Amino acid sequence: MLDIVKNDPWLEPFSRSIEDRNNYFLKKEKELTQNGKIRLSDFATGYLYFGLHKTTDGWVFREWAPNATEIFLIGTFNNWQRMEPYRLRSIEKGVWEVKIPPEHIRHQDLYKLLVSWEGGSGERIPAWCRRVVQDAQTHIFSAQVWEPATPYTFKITNFKPDTSPLLIYECHVGMATAEEKVGTYNEFRENVLPRIKNSGYNAIQLMAIQEHPYYGSFGYHVSNFFAPTSRFGTPDELRQLIDAAHEMGIAVIMDIVHSHVVKNELEGIARFDGSYDLYFPSNPNRRNHPAWDSLCFDYGKNEVLHFLLSNCKYWMEEYRFDGFRFDGVTSMLYYSHGLEESFTRYDDYYNNRQDLDAICYLTLANKLIHEVNPTAITIAEEVSGMPGLGLDIKSGGYGFDYRMAMNIPDFWIKTIKERKDEEWHPSAIWWETTNRRADEKTISYVESHDQALVGDKTIIFRLIDADMYWFMSKLKSSSFRVDRGMALHKMIRLVTATTINGGYLNFMGNEFGHPEWIDFPREGNNWSHKYARRQWQLADDKNLKYHYLGDFDKAMINLIKSVPDFQTTTITKIWDKDDDNVLAYMRERLLFVFNFHPEKSFNDYGMLVPEGEYSIVLNTDNFRFGGFGLNNDTVHHFTHHDPLYAKDGKGWIKIYLPARSAFVLKKI
Repeated sequence: MLDIVKNDPWLEPFSRSIEDRNNYFLKKEKELTQNGKIRLSDFATGYLYFGLHKTTDGWVFREWAPNATEIFLIGTFNNWQRMEPYRLRSIEKGVWEVKIPPEHIRHQDLYKLLVSWEGGSGERIPAWCRRVVQDAQTHIFSAQVWEPATPYTFKITNFKPDTSPLLIYECHVGMATAEEKVGTYNEFRENVLPRIKNSGYNAIQLMAIQEHPYYGSFGYHVSNFFAPTSRFGTPDELRQLIDAAHEMGIAVIMDIVHSHVVKNELEGIARFDGSYDLYFPSNPNRRNHPAWDSLCFDYGKNEVLHFLLSNCKYWMEEYRFDGFRFDGVTSMLYYSHGLEESFTRYDDYYNNRQDLDAICYLTLANKLIHEVNPTAITIAEEVSGMPGLGLDIKSGGYGFDYRMAMNIPDFWIKTIKERKDEEWHPSAIWWETTNRRADEKTISYVESHDQALVGDKTIIFRLIDADMYWFMSKLKSSSFRVDRGMALHKMIRLVTATTINGGYLNFMGNEFGHPEWIDFPREGNNWSHKYARRQWQLADDKNLKYHYLGDFDKAMINLIKSVPDFQTTTITKIWDKDDDNVLAYMRERLLFVFNFHPEKSFNDYGMLVPEGEYSIVLNTDNFRFGGFGLNNDTVHHFTHHDPLYAKDGKGWIKIYLPARSAFVLKKI
């Protein structure tokens, strides 16, 4: 019996399904590794074979296009014309190849393929190309040769991520500038990385790295899987950014999209060789994603596995990414893509509607990634709660290191929208922030980029709304909404970040209460960048209140980091009482106390804790975090002896709990 079933007896009725899934993976791994003669990493080297490569005696280009009848390489080097020296020849199993003298192609030349098939032809950007650029006037995309005379050399070659715990700053390079434009890799490296380092985060999660034709897709409609987007700069500038992050001790995780593909034929891999099912299922109902207007991969094809697994290895080897956050995992797991599914009981996970090929791919990807780099980080963005995603493969899991705790942001939004302040019950807060599978690590978060997209609101904007425009200045009188919103913003983040069992994530700028939503330039907003940027100056201006929230976030992160392997320490609930809206729990020597009540402050509020002396080390209500300073943080608190509990080493601590505040005490 696999450990996944031993760990959770409720899975026993589905043990056959779980074992079949695991055996399916083992059989496929055996096939791809030639019965163990090679490693999975040796299989995933397509990027070294396909595409355009400079050799000792010229250039060689290869592409997989089994339905093609004729292919020419066209570009600026031959005036975009069909010319015999650039004709590809079919060599084997649908692979085409051409060899070109060295002087014919130069660095930064533009190129495409002219592909013909029975009944048609079209220009295509090579599936394995490493750089794609868009013409500023025509807006047409083309592949570009990237072979600089002096390629970037990494300074840091043996970086190991700090995962004790993993503290992720989710970023979008293009919108990381305060200017109303698309930001660059260099600007991010120079201006934003130091902020992240100063804030205490030890990892960044970069969105929208794979090239995508529509900027407003947030990078989730990928066209060119091996090309870092040229909107932000050159491939070497991305390498320099990652190298700089490593120098600062910051891991770099890539938000990778292997769950679907943009439909564009001229920019992507759709109908690449005239066929509809080169990388995709032959059945149109399975090929087309009904919710995303995109195409789904056929994970049952070995050529598709070769493409995607090679893609994982490519980003790790060529750019030194430290791992991946896999987007849209729920969509991959089920033929229904998880749409209109409830997932309220275990039967829903094992209803014969699982896509075993997609599940096999995800397991292979995790095996490969950790084979290439044993310290790599993999995270599943998955909403259904499928058991085993964050469990190692040997135990019967899928091999992800972490899964996103997607219930938590949903809970906070629902609470803010639907609950009166006095109904913010600690029992519900405790349940949502600690409800997870004991054998799987999660990434907890209050809000990611998802919660801030146009049509929605950030947490701070839900709490404060239009008062942000008028009452965030220290030079003017405050408002009830601002005071309430800032207090709850700190408390929500503190309880979410300190109940983790794996890691914590924050989307850039949200730590200081970045106002409003995210809206990328589009026809509906006159192609404006006003809401696709980050107003860092708000956090830097000491006359505004935003810095209070940023200062608190930094203090909170540093507190978490002060406890070795904070995420693995035992978390013990000390007290929760819904009538009082009070919650308390301990980790190691830290006591976390929350009073969510909107009006009631409590004098000498008592609870049983380990006997001893306690000092306040973090207080949401402190003046330096924009609070009212109702507690004296220099006062030490001593437990009161009680013979009934003395044998357990416990005594009563009595504390003043101001309304809508939280603080952390440390046992001395």
